[in-house]
Amino acid sequence: MFERFTDKARQVVVGAQEESRQRHADAIRTEHLLVALYAVPGNLALTVLEGHSVDAAAVRADVDALRGGLGPADAEALSTLGIDLDEVRRQVEDAFGPGALDRARSRGRRWFAGHIPFDRGAKKVLELALREALRLKHDYIGCEHILLGLLHAEGSAQTILLARGARLDTARIMVEELVRGRRAG
Repeated sequence: MFERFTDKARQVVVGAQEESRQRHADAIRTEHLLVALYAVPGNLALTVLEGHSVDAAAVRADVDALRGGLGPADAEALSTLGIDLDEVRRQVEDAFGPGALDRARSRGRRWFAGHIPFDRGAKKVLELALREALRLKHDYIGCEHILLGLLHAEGSAQTILLARGARLDTARIMVEELVRGRRAG
């Protein structure tokens, strides 16, 4: 399957591995693929994300919030109870030092210095990227197909994208138009 990936799509996969490594994760997850899309300039997925007003800084903040084990929806639900996760993190770090929650979370976890495996969700995204490319009758898998896979597969990246207003059907239409425009140009 990877022989069908464009150079930029391969850069996303490599970037996701690096993102996972920097976060001391034990696997490459959907959110690592999402963040890695932003690190590859000039790819069609960025145009689609921009069209949905999904900002790189906001996505990174949402992914950073996952480090505490809770996502944006969890933070919102807790805020209705008067619990501010940012304030909780600040108080813990005041008492125990910067990064205290990160250190506690990583105890007992294996950290991979070499190859980091893909978790089931990230594998599903790559499989769906291939299906999206075939559905659109493209003979390659590009960053835009990875984005469609992220929007299609359940996981943290899909949750973040949906919360930020991105939609699979709209993204598909945008990809079709952008690819048609590139071919015509």
